[in-house]
Formats: sequence, C-alpha cells, structure tokens
Amino acid sequence: MSNAALHVARTGLDAQNTKMRVIANNLANVNTTGFKRDRADFETLAYQQMIAAGSASDSENKFATGLSLGSGVALTGTSKIDTQGTVSQTGNALDLAIEGAGYFQLQKPDGTIAYTRAGNFSLTAEGTVVSSDGLPLIPQIQVPEGATSVTIGNDGTVSATLQGEAAPTELGRIETARFVNPAGLQAVGSNLLVETAASGIPQIGVPGLEGRGALRSGSLEGSNVNVVEELVDMIETQRAYEVNSKMIKATDEMLQFINQQM
Repeated sequence: MSNAALHVARTGLDAQNTKMRVIANNLANVNTTGFKRDRADFETLAYQQMIAAGSASDSENKFATGLSLGSGVALTGTSKIDTQGTVSQTGNALDLAIEGAGYFQLQKPDGTIAYTRAGNFSLTAEGTVVSSDGLPLIPQIQVPEGATSVTIGNDGTVSATLQGEAAPTELGRIETARFVNPAGLQAVGSNLLVETAASGIPQIGVPGLEGRGALRSGSLEGSNVNVVEELVDMIETQRAYEVNSKMIKATDEMLQFINQQM
C-alpha cells in the first residue's frame, strides 16, 4: 500500500512539474504579438476496484459506496485558450489585428501553409508583404514601387495611391482562415500554427464574414496572457508540488518505521 502511495505521489510531482513548464512558457510570451496562452489538461489514471458499489456485503445487504483506489494523475494535453488579446494602435498601416476568429495565412519555404495571429507585416525590397520572418502573406500582396499611403480595409481590401494618380488603386484582398476547433492547431514556433486532423480544414474567406473577425489596420493584437492569473496558478502549482513531495517523505518514513519494527 505504501509503495502504491509513492507511485501516486510521483505522478503528482510529474503533473505539477509539467504544469509549471506551461505557466513558464505563458509568462515568457506575455509580450509576444498574437500569442495565445496554453492550459495544461490532466486526467486521473486507472482505478483499482477493491469492492464494487452495489455488490453483496452479505446475504441480505449490499455495499452502498464500494472501494476504489486511484493510481494517480497524468497529462492529457495542452489546450490553446483562444480568447482575444488586447488590441493596441501602432500607426503602421501594415500592422494588422484580427478582431474575432481567424488567422493570417503564410507560405512556408516548403510551400505549405502556416497560420498566425501575429499581424506585424512589412515589405520586402520587391514590395511583397511578408511576416517578421520573411514569410509571404497568402494571398500574396504586391505593393508597387513608389506607392504611398497604403490602406487596408476591415474586409482585407488593400489599396495604395500610385505616383501620378489621384485615386487609390486596389492591390488585392487579404483573406483569413478560421477553424472549427482552433485549439487543435499545432504550434510549431515562430508564432506559427499548422493544421491537424483535430483542427479541421481551414475555412478561408473575407474577413468579417461567415464568423471570421474583421481586420483593424494600424493595430496589433497582444498576448492574451494575464500575468496575475498566471502568478496565481504558479503559486497553486508550487503548493501542490510541495504537498506531493511531503507525501513521498511521509510514505518513506512509514516504510522505515515498518522495517524497524520487523
């Protein structure tokens, strides 16, 4: 029984250590553009049923509750909390924030599509709109040389005033993608997410329509990490880790006592 208690406490230590790592990553990305905080999800391990509830205790009576002993806790996964981050104005026309659901589409060097909430875009020497890592926005937007006053509408329409022309010229439209289960997207670093079987296929279209959030030009979405909440979670996790550690120490002392009495 004491050996089983050691095992249960060990699973508790592993679980709280993992949760602390998740919290540390959230706090490390508190200023990361478009970052969505993670949550560690846990579940109980298998139960050992010693006495089944409702089984006969004698010829006339039955056990009301039974006796089941748990074997600990395990990490089931990490979930992205897809709440809106704080939107702040930057004044840069190529900075974009999505108000609501949706992701920008970026083309990776291998030709596959990645998704991001980080809208801090810029121009290459050829006038292509790219992410901070140089990945081109999909659909690709090309700004002609010498264009001035680039504007981006809430529906993703990109316009610019060209030299010698009074009226702005439409350059294209930014489309966004939404997913049935955005928590199922896989984070691959560099503010990028990729599609998985759990996320479902992307539903691509005009921002502001069919459940996709509208764009806000000249703004950026910050991280949705709440520092106060993360610190509270950190303290709770630390206390839970200490309790499991004390459980191991107490169980070890019990085993030592038994050995000394034998």
